[in-house]
Amino acid sequence: MEILTSCNVASIDPFVPSSGNPWNVAKAKHVYRRLANGTSEANINIAVAGSPDELIDSLIDEAIAMPNTPAPDWGYWSFQDYLIDYNTETNEQRGIWYRQTANDILTKGLKSKLAFFWLNHFVTELESYNHPPYMFQYWDDLQTHAIGNFRDFVRTIGLNPAMLLYLNGFENTNVNPNENYARELFELFTLGENNGYTQTDIVETSRALTGYNHWADYGAAITFDSSTFDASDKTIFGQTGNWDYNDVIDILFEQKAELIAAFICEKLYRFFVSPDVNTAVVNAMSTTLLANDFNMEPMLRQLFKSQHFFDTDANGLIIKSPYDMTSIYINETGFLYDNTNGDYTNFIIYLNDTLGQDIYEPVDVAGWQRDRDWINTSTISGRWLSMEYLTWPMWNYDNDQFRQFAKDLTNNSNDPALITQTIVDFFISKPLYTASDYDNATDVLKWEVPQNYYDTGQWNLDWDSAAYQVLLLIHHIFKMPEFQLK
Repeated sequence: MEILTSCNVASIDPFVPSSGNPWNVAKAKHVYRRLANGTSEANINIAVAGSPDELIDSLIDEAIAMPNTPAPDWGYWSFQDYLIDYNTETNEQRGIWYRQTANDILTKGLKSKLAFFWLNHFVTELESYNHPPYMFQYWDDLQTHAIGNFRDFVRTIGLNPAMLLYLNGFENTNVNPNENYARELFELFTLGENNGYTQTDIVETSRALTGYNHWADYGAAITFDSSTFDASDKTIFGQTGNWDYNDVIDILFEQKAELIAAFICEKLYRFFVSPDVNTAVVNAMSTTLLANDFNMEPMLRQLFKSQHFFDTDANGLIIKSPYDMTSIYINETGFLYDNTNGDYTNFIIYLNDTLGQDIYEPVDVAGWQRDRDWINTSTISGRWLSMEYLTWPMWNYDNDQFRQFAKDLTNNSNDPALITQTIVDFFISKPLYTASDYDNATDVLKWEVPQNYYDTGQWNLDWDSAAYQVLLLIHHIFKMPEFQLK
């Protein structure tokens, strides 16, 4: 595998396909893997028949128009609404909402791709609030603002009950101020560590954020209580007044607009393009974000339509997260499985959890650091095994679908080398580094079938063993370094 270093020097100017740099299947897959956790071959073919601009616009327009996941019946319950047994009912609801969120990540394209990105930006941890309606309300806010106005997003998320409980805003009063949310608002959510603020700014801001300490019942909406608000003057970024929550957001985005834009654009760039930042591209993104008053849609269209995003050197640079790895595989293969009672979805959640990605329990307040943090000597074998475990229920449900998968991809070829290369290339972002890598994979596909059956052309994909041979090849691909990348 090549070293994971970006050589991409292409500009943010719009990508225009040419004979030397065409719009093709590889680029369409690149778009879907980065923006939507993969898609079917049918959708790839539709995309290639159109233009890259049309595909980007369709994915963004779909995300904007897509309604949020509907609220469950219990989406706004408080403690008094649990009439049977609180622990039993909430345990069931947590399972329901985990499955719903995992299904959203799998099926809802760019909207959920961005919502999951923001879940790792505006981090909360379920154990800090442990109330299923707050899980729903948190995911709902992430979906609502996923591709909207970043200033409005920041204003909303700080008053989300999951956030108020996680970062102690609920405990922040005029007699007992708590600095946690003020610190993370600057350090993790808008500016970056030690970038444009002082400890005094944190202290003064925490006083302005007081007052959100009232609920009528445990688990109900958290509302403002004027009796716990610090009504004295505060000085934030040099401005003095009786500032409150909304004033903090206004002052922050007025005083630090350029720093905020640079910070969030760099984070989006690292997520969608490369962990190695191209400063010129991020600066251009920041300029667009500022020109549009922090509305993110124009900036994202600019990035996703750019020469930089479509450059060949942008491909295969990002290590898949556990949810990337499982979702892309499921969406691209279209393999069927038995999901009675959501059991297979539970299995997906369990496997990703064992690999370090529990949806509602990021590793800490800074979130998963992504990319190289997903792989080390102890986790790589777990990734291989998890993908094998993920595939066995598909095999048990209908093993013949593996045969048909190979037939469809290869036009029912009986050439093991061609079948192998086609299937390998289907799963990876860039061709294998050497011909011997393909040869080794071909040997796996051939399995225990004597060589003379290949030499004479007698072997084909209709053989009884062929489906299992394809399964073995796919298991082999899981272990390739290239499979870990997108």
